[in-house]
Amino acid sequence: MTEPTTTPFRVLMDRLETTSDEASSLSIPADWMQGRTTYGGLTAAISLAAVERANPGLPPLRSAMVSFIGPAGGDVRVAHEILRRGKSAVFANADLHAEKGIAARSTFTFGAARASVFDRDFIETPDVPGPDEAENFFPRDGVGPAFTKHFDVRLAKGARPVSGSSEHDHFLWVRFRDAPPAGMVSLLALADMPPPAMLPMFTEFAPVSSITWMVNFLVDEPATEEGWWLLQSRAEHAREGYSSQDMFIWNADMKPVVAGRQSVAIFA
Repeated sequence: MTEPTTTPFRVLMDRLETTSDEASSLSIPADWMQGRTTYGGLTAAISLAAVERANPGLPPLRSAMVSFIGPAGGDVRVAHEILRRGKSAVFANADLHAEKGIAARSTFTFGAARASVFDRDFIETPDVPGPDEAENFFPRDGVGPAFTKHFDVRLAKGARPVSGSSEHDHFLWVRFRDAPPAGMVSLLALADMPPPAMLPMFTEFAPVSSITWMVNFLVDEPATEEGWWLLQSRAEHAREGYSSQDMFIWNADMKPVVAGRQSVAIFA
């Protein structure tokens, strides 16, 4: 029998081993790499999964803050701990270590719902074609970093990377090719899929690298139709080799589910 060329996200998460109350381990295959490091969304998702499995019964995830410190790949270990348990919020830390030391540090905030006079979304709903009307983002198979083969990606609005575009804002419909279990871990894994918003403005290839990533979750239990999520990345600034960008995610019914920000190093 031919060995599979990719490891679906669901299978990879099943391999995450809890080695103690405060540590977990996993071997990351080559098809989840982004250059010399692990795809950032997977790095964050592994860290979150390690915390949740070691601490069952946590309230819904409200926020994640991730610092990408060094390269990660191959055998990795996650050291995690609960920083504080309050009346409604729980704060947890997760450090992902690889061969050359710490690769990422994540802080997760879980919070129980409480009664409020407010129940509003203030994020503007974008006017873009649906996934069936949008073009494939990658012109052919094999284009893009290794991890991208795990995703079906459609360009709803904006330009492709390294096209010399004047646009610094793009919308992508994204879903896993192999349906993962529902929940925050899989949504976090998908949320970092779009390339930096500045990349379409490049006229020739140059390296880019995420530095920090903050994600706020706007729903308790994310759900969508046929696996599709609409992801927006919008650059606000690019100067002296760094860029700042906003990031949003809507489900197929155009309900906002994620609001985020990212700092990106650009070598162009």
